[in-house]
Amino acid sequence: MEKEPGDGGMEHRERADPLSEAERGMILNTWGRVYENCEDVGVSILIRFFVNFPSAKQYFSQFRDMEDPEEMERSTQLRKHARRVMNALNTVLENLHDPDKVASVLGLVGKAHALKHKVEPMYFKILSGVILEVLTEDYPDCFTPEVQRAWTKLMGVVYWHVTGAYAEVGWVQLSSSAV
Repeated sequence: MEKEPGDGGMEHRERADPLSEAERGMILNTWGRVYENCEDVGVSILIRFFVNFPSAKQYFSQFRDMEDPEEMERSTQLRKHARRVMNALNTVLENLHDPDKVASVLGLVGKAHALKHKVEPMYFKILSGVILEVLTEDYPDCFTPEVQRAWTKLMGVVYWHVTGAYAEVGWVQLSSSAV
């Protein structure tokens, strides 16, 4: 994709396709099952994320140096962050019927990660893929190909809103040598 002048290094933004009523229903039905075990699922997601993409740990002083997945699983700080991630996702899903609320919630997440935590936005795209991977593996009976497509579309919406917040605050991508 081409970059627009003055877009702070962000990709040209094409609006994410909105979810249909049927897709929202599939997502909410599967989320009910997932959210029953939200902390454990969240921990599994973060461990997979950090094991497969160790550079993401640079943003977390509390578990930056952890290499062992079992040590990560025991980490109170990692569990706390897993709960925050899952609760933010839950707030988005509880408000899928209200696009303004979804935009507001994800805008706050994006701005906090851009301004306070200085997290490269690509990590949201990577994390989205890890979320889909873990949910599909942990809930194979309800994550049919059709449900997976709906969740993939949802993750596109999430990424679109989060990166929109980055662009709004004038995010300028740091080179890895500046980190």
